[in-house]
Amino acid sequence: MMLQHPGLGPSEISASAVVPCLSPPVSFGFEEFANFSPLVKEELRFTILNKCLANGIKSTVECMTMNTERPTEHPRVKKEIPPEENERRKRRRERNKIAATKCRNKKKERTDSLQKESEKLESINADLKAQIEALKSEKQQLVYMLNLHRPTCIVRAQIGRTPEDERNLFI
Repeated sequence: MMLQHPGLGPSEISASAVVPCLSPPVSFGFEEFANFSPLVKEELRFTILNKCLANGIKSTVECMTMNTERPTEHPRVKKEIPPEENERRKRRRERNKIAATKCRNKKKERTDSLQKESEKLESINADLKAQIEALKSEKQQLVYMLNLHRPTCIVRAQIGRTPEDERNLFI
């Protein structure tokens, strides 16, 4: 059932008269339109089509493109650039080209030096880790030799230490 308005024909009735929630106080952008339900979108299309038919536009393609056409712009006339301006631009472009090349080379050198430094530090780190392992092994060997010597140690007996006291020193 469609609502009837006095003095209005079916083509002049807006979608807001049929579905009151379609008449928001603000206009919607494309993002908000994308969030509408398919039923609401179809109702809007139907309303637009009715208005186009009321204005005497027969084709739907013509109707849909009628509102999106831009006013014709005047073709741009290429301005004549004075020769000194052209030379100035050439010089500026050349300087910019040289500066860009210099910057790229500098960045490449910096990257290479950082890569070399990283490799050097990784090598030093590996050497230090190997040295730590060698020192741990040497410590373990010395503690073992000390433990073998304890029972026969004369100095320990003179100080009065027990084997339990000395065991805590090397753990």
